[in-house]
Amino acid sequence: MHSATHDAIAAIWRIDAAKVVAVVARMVRDVALAEDIAQEALVAALERWPRDGLPDRPGAWLMTVARHKALDHLRRAKMQDDKHEAIGHELEAREALVVPDFTDALDAARQDEIGDDLLRLMFTACHPVLPTDARVALTLRLLGGLTTHEIARAYLVPEPTIAQRLVRAKQKLRDAKVPFESPRGQELQDRLASVREVVYLVFNEGYTATAGDDWMRPALAQEAVRLARMLAELTPHEAESHGLVALLELQSSRMHARTDAQGRPILLADQDRSRWDRLLIRRGLAALERAEAIAGPRGSYALQAAIAACHARAATAEATDWRHIAALYAQLSLVAPSPVVDLNRAVAVGMAEGPAAGLAIADTLLRDKGMARYHWLQAVRGDLLAKLGRAAEARDAFLAAAEQAGNAREKALMAERAAAQAQRLPGGPASGRSV
Repeated sequence: MHSATHDAIAAIWRIDAAKVVAVVARMVRDVALAEDIAQEALVAALERWPRDGLPDRPGAWLMTVARHKALDHLRRAKMQDDKHEAIGHELEAREALVVPDFTDALDAARQDEIGDDLLRLMFTACHPVLPTDARVALTLRLLGGLTTHEIARAYLVPEPTIAQRLVRAKQKLRDAKVPFESPRGQELQDRLASVREVVYLVFNEGYTATAGDDWMRPALAQEAVRLARMLAELTPHEAESHGLVALLELQSSRMHARTDAQGRPILLADQDRSRWDRLLIRRGLAALERAEAIAGPRGSYALQAAIAACHARAATAEATDWRHIAALYAQLSLVAPSPVVDLNRAVAVGMAEGPAAGLAIADTLLRDKGMARYHWLQAVRGDLLAKLGRAAEARDAFLAAAEQAGNAREKALMAERAAAQAQRLPGGPASGRSV
């Protein structure tokens, strides 16, 4: 019984942790303290629920306990230091207090306020005063409800490193006196872009891991999708928020088809599309429609989602509208210039106009210092060279990709492709560079 209860508590906490931390942070004006208080409420649940049973409304129970503990903290702070600011915080906190037996109507009336608090928490966790890796870790901790151990495992970083990263991030927010509020005007747009970037980075790490033995980390990708959905709900008039949801839903739809039974990668052209998740595709296309219904030029995430939608709508790899995808990548290169975007455009052009046209674009990227160690550049070149029948050059490109890849599954895939090209050479793999 206790094991089942603890599992239920963990699931409830994953769902409600962000709300609890966000509301308490508004009361105490300190993210680190808010998290500590929320953890105290969780400890209380772990002590009482296995004995007394789960309450009818566990999320409300956690929220109420956390609010009472926040009020206790503010009372102690007032006694120690009778500053007007502390008194003001207590008065505001009292206004936010809801007793345990509040009605459904009152609870529903406060949802907008909780939504505002969640948005404030997102903006705080992704504040530009923090480096990107700290924003990612803090977002997963505060909004994803992940433990330090889970974050460390996801990013293959020692747990003490993540713990220190979180401590430093919260201390930096405190030292910089970052206000717990939603920014306005241009600052809102700048910070909202930062929030979306963090969610996107989390998803990318889950979708294709940069290191380790596994090609994907599905739990991390799913967490990013959940955060993206939350952000879109909180910013319903932001096209790029819906574009981000669309992109992540559509990309996630392929995850079951991206590996074989042994966990080896299966590239897009070779995937069994019957294994693509049709529900996620429908949700992604619906989110894309919402993004495109909002007036204004399409942004980076909406354009990437439109590209993913082209793949999702194609019943087979051969039916893919590569010319349209190439045109979308051309638009994306204007909206968000990047050598990685150009590399993807090279793939699309190679499919639409022939491998020579794609290789011409890819080869220009060899001069980019930032791409020199990007293994997918050599992987794309290897594929295009192989299609042109230039087996020796293709083999060397795949070998270079294998050497540069940080993920063990990708290394193995590139080595296999190099070996396949070596087999096409006169004399087999013994000629030229060894595989």
